[in-house]
Amino acid sequence: MNIGMLWFDNDSKTPLEEKIRKAADYYRQKYGRSPNLCMVNPAILEKGLADSNQKGKILIRPMRSIMPGHLWIGIDEPPSLGSD
Repeated sequence: MNIGMLWFDNDSKTPLEEKIRKAADYYRQKYGRSPNLCMVNPAILEKGLADSNQKGKILIRPMRSIMPGHLWIGIDEPPSLGSD
Protein backbone atom coordinates (compact mmCIF):
# COMPACT_ATOMS: atom_id res chain seq x y z
CA MET A 1 0.00 0.00 0.00
CA ASN A 2 1.54 3.26 -1.12
CA ILE A 3 -1.37 5.55 -0.30
CA GLY A 4 -3.62 5.21 2.71
CA MET A 5 -5.26 7.09 5.52
CA LEU A 6 -3.54 7.60 8.87
CA TRP A 7 -5.94 7.11 11.79
CA PHE A 8 -5.15 8.05 15.39
CA ASP A 9 -6.91 6.47 18.36
CA ASN A 10 -4.92 6.48 21.59
CA ASP A 11 -7.75 5.19 23.82
CA SER A 12 -6.27 2.21 25.65
CA LYS A 13 -9.77 1.00 26.63
CA THR A 14 -10.93 0.56 23.03
CA PRO A 15 -10.02 -2.84 21.53
CA LEU A 16 -7.94 -2.80 18.36
CA GLU A 17 -10.78 -4.53 16.50
CA GLU A 18 -13.10 -1.59 17.26
CA LYS A 19 -10.47 0.97 16.24
CA ILE A 20 -10.04 -0.77 12.89
CA ARG A 21 -13.81 -0.93 12.36
CA LYS A 22 -14.18 2.81 13.05
CA ALA A 23 -11.28 3.68 10.76
CA ALA A 24 -12.67 1.43 8.00
CA ASP A 25 -16.15 2.97 8.31
CA TYR A 26 -14.70 6.47 8.01
CA TYR A 27 -12.51 5.42 5.07
CA ARG A 28 -15.53 3.99 3.21
CA GLN A 29 -17.54 7.15 3.86
CA LYS A 30 -14.73 9.50 2.79
CA TYR A 31 -13.30 7.64 -0.21
CA GLY A 32 -16.20 5.45 -1.36
CA ARG A 33 -14.15 2.25 -1.26
CA SER A 34 -13.65 -0.42 1.37
CA PRO A 35 -10.13 -0.79 2.74
CA ASN A 36 -8.52 -4.21 2.69
CA LEU A 37 -5.27 -3.53 4.56
CA CYS A 38 -4.48 -2.01 7.93
CA MET A 39 -0.92 -1.59 9.19
CA VAL A 40 -0.31 -1.25 12.92
CA ASN A 41 2.62 -1.15 15.30
CA PRO A 42 3.44 -4.74 16.33
CA ALA A 43 3.27 -3.75 20.01
CA ILE A 44 -0.47 -3.05 19.86
CA LEU A 45 -1.53 -6.27 18.14
CA GLU A 46 -3.83 -8.23 20.40
CA LYS A 47 -3.44 -11.99 20.77
CA GLY A 48 -6.68 -12.80 18.89
CA LEU A 49 -5.84 -10.62 15.92
CA ALA A 50 -2.16 -11.59 15.89
CA ASP A 51 -3.10 -15.24 15.42
CA SER A 52 -5.18 -14.69 12.30
CA ASN A 53 -3.78 -11.33 11.09
CA GLN A 54 -7.16 -10.65 9.53
CA LYS A 55 -10.34 -8.99 10.71
CA GLY A 56 -13.18 -9.64 8.32
CA LYS A 57 -11.99 -8.54 4.89
CA ILE A 58 -9.16 -6.38 6.26
CA LEU A 59 -5.68 -7.84 6.46
CA ILE A 60 -3.80 -6.69 9.57
CA ARG A 61 -0.09 -6.27 8.97
CA PRO A 62 2.43 -5.27 11.65
CA MET A 63 4.85 -2.51 10.71
CA ARG A 64 7.42 -1.07 13.10
CA SER A 65 7.42 2.35 11.47
CA ILE A 66 3.75 2.91 12.47
CA MET A 67 3.64 4.76 15.79
CA PRO A 68 1.62 3.19 18.63
CA GLY A 69 -1.93 4.55 18.65
CA HIS A 70 -1.94 4.97 14.86
CA LEU A 71 -3.40 2.85 12.07
CA TRP A 72 -2.46 3.14 8.41
CA ILE A 73 -5.51 1.90 6.54
CA GLY A 74 -6.23 1.69 2.84
CA ILE A 75 -6.30 -0.52 -0.22
CA ASP A 76 -3.50 -2.92 -1.03
CA GLU A 77 -3.37 -3.09 -4.80
CA PRO A 78 -0.82 -4.94 -6.87
CA PRO A 79 1.56 -2.63 -8.69
CA SER A 80 0.30 -1.76 -12.14
CA LEU A 81 2.51 -1.97 -15.15
CA GLY A 82 2.53 1.43 -16.75
CA SER A 83 2.90 1.92 -20.44
CA ASP A 84 5.83 4.09 -21.39
